Amino acid sequence: MANVATNQAALDPAVQDAIGDLRARRPRSLAQREWLSAIVLGGGFIAAALSAAALLPDSERRPGTLVPILLLAAYALAFRLNFEVGTGFAVPTQVVLVPMFFVVPLGWVAFLAAGGILLGSLIDFARGSIHLERVFLSLVSGWYVLGPVVVLGSAGESRPALAHVPLYLGAFAAQLVIDFVSSAAHERLTLGVRPTTQLRAMSLVWLVDGALASVGLAVAFAAVDNSYGFLLALPLILLLAVFARERRLHIDHALELSAAYRGTAFLLGDVVEADDAYTGSHSREVVDLAVAVAEDLGLDASARRDAEFVALLHDVGKVRIPKEIINKPGPLTDEERRIVNTHTIEGERMLMKVGGLLGQVGTVVRSCHERWDGAGYPDGIAGEDIPLVARIVSACDAFNAMTTDRPYRPALSFAEASSELERNSGGQFDPVVVASLLRVVQPPA
Repeated sequence: MANVATNQAALDPAVQDAIGDLRARRPRSLAQREWLSAIVLGGGFIAAALSAAALLPDSERRPGTLVPILLLAAYALAFRLNFEVGTGFAVPTQVVLVPMFFVVPLGWVAFLAAGGILLGSLIDFARGSIHLERVFLSLVSGWYVLGPVVVLGSAGESRPALAHVPLYLGAFAAQLVIDFVSSAAHERLTLGVRPTTQLRAMSLVWLVDGALASVGLAVAFAAVDNSYGFLLALPLILLLAVFARERRLHIDHALELSAAYRGTAFLLGDVVEADDAYTGSHSREVVDLAVAVAEDLGLDASARRDAEFVALLHDVGKVRIPKEIINKPGPLTDEERRIVNTHTIEGERMLMKVGGLLGQVGTVVRSCHERWDGAGYPDGIAGEDIPLVARIVSACDAFNAMTTDRPYRPALSFAEASSELERNSGGQFDPVVVASLLRVVQPPA
């Protein structure tokens, strides 16, 4: 079973947002769209389970009363484990579900799964980790059970056998199809997530489901002669619980570290602003332009985050430049210009001392005054050898500077600044970046 929601312990901003959104919603009551999903998809799952039970032929399997109860409990235990993988999460229910197909009548499977889902969610509610209303929403995730039930039911109940592996593969394929359709419908209805986005997020989780399904089939062979053989899966579930907990702690640490990086970046931005009000406010205005250009160019979330940080910190090295030079009302001498030009190197050094993500940002900050034609500083690199984010910030920095009053000249008009950008496109600036910047900037009303 798979649901889109979380993960990556990497500092991917899109993943961070997904994790933060999921964790923020868990203790809250259902929104109107979530209630609609709970009623339509959750209720639909129960109705489909009833239909499957009514249409499947009578079963010769007659397990003892304790077996279904233990299966339900084991399923609930597995369902509570959100084992985060990629940008989604897997729950190890496969190791219980697959043996269930061969231990109890197929008509019971969906109801036992529904009971396990509700029991697992009620335990989470009792522990205070979810709102009571989300117990009912959890039934939406039960649809995936019905695919194998229909396929195996159509073939007739039988003992597990290696000769039936093609049939089992077909059952698993049906599970993935129904899982995707139901999950995509839920995410589209509640969050507006596109099915293509959902498909990419679920693909890695399905690999985990496939691996766990093979383990579940091995457990099913153990349950052929003894219905309680499925209990052999419990040690694996407990082991996965340990791994899931460790992974969650690792992700928590990554989120805290990311928040610390962001906090440090904005603190440094405040330091720049306190040292020089123009430089600080200028940097924050460049942030808006750079992020807009990054979005217009279709850059991913990590690159957009880098554009934000680099734009915010591209002038951080100026705190090391004497104020009498920074605030000089007239033209700079050659020596003064040489000193000012060292601010990118100073900025890199400052950020490298912070390390981690900001250390990586520092290497881009160093290149924010390079030119497309190679005549920039400090390294004289050219064209695509200049990091793309640096090229974006360079153009946005120049446009904002041109449209802002400076100690040595008044601001240019929007039309004049735009013409200046176009005139220097292919020389000082990346032509693609200039075209994008001119698309996203808006002339004053």
